[in-house]
Amino acid sequence: MSVKVTLRHIEGMRFIGETENHSVVLESDYLKVQKSVAPMEVFLLSLGGCTGMDVVAILMKMKQPPKKFEIYIEGERAKEHPKVYTHVKIKYVLYGVEYQKAEKAVRLSQERYCPVSAMLRRSGCVLDYEVEVKP
Repeated sequence: MSVKVTLRHIEGMRFIGETENHSVVLESDYLKVQKSVAPMEVFLLSLGGCTGMDVVAILMKMKQPPKKFEIYIEGERAKEHPKVYTHVKIKYVLYGVEYQKAEKAVRLSQERYCPVSAMLRRSGCVLDYEVEVKP
């Protein structure tokens, strides 16, 4: 499966990234002006979106759709270039589901389905997660 994207420089450190149907503005704080999300922040957002969508899909198959679902992610980066993520913590907070099913859905996402998680682990990044269920 081939994926194609295009990036166009706007000004300074600002780019617009485009897929076939969508766009996002990216910008670093290199020039001390950042009005958009940075590429490494987008990477963590991609991780959250990837694993979150897995978890929702799995829970729906289990007939346990969450009433509310939040994901909190914190990434630590290397001090030296290329400053990759070395440790990432994910906290899944789900509402209105059974804990055992939520934990299984998260585990399946992390161990089998989420390619962003797999890419991080294969690069040597430590990826920890916790699951919290609320009524």
